[in-house]
Amino acid sequence: MKIWFKLWHNNHMIKDTTIEDYSTETRTHKIFNALDAACIRFDLAKPIWLDATVSEFKKSAKARFTGDCFIEEIDFDYLEIQVLEEDL
Repeated sequence: MKIWFKLWHNNHMIKDTTIEDYSTETRTHKIFNALDAACIRFDLAKPIWLDATVSEFKKSAKARFTGDCFIEEIDFDYLEIQVLEEDL
């Protein structure tokens, strides 16, 4: 599985990273582990998965974590997560 994480501010991508996980973990564990790794790379607190975020991710394998999803104040508009490649 390959997941792309992007930080957006004023309609510009300011940072991005791609996390790959080809372990035997479940899809959900891979996504959570990748989110943890991306937050470490971006020096962010982990966002909260709100119902709207989960619903969006289930529909399109893509979601946005806005300021409402973070406990701390953020200096960007949102963190976007997008699955680029699923396991076969």
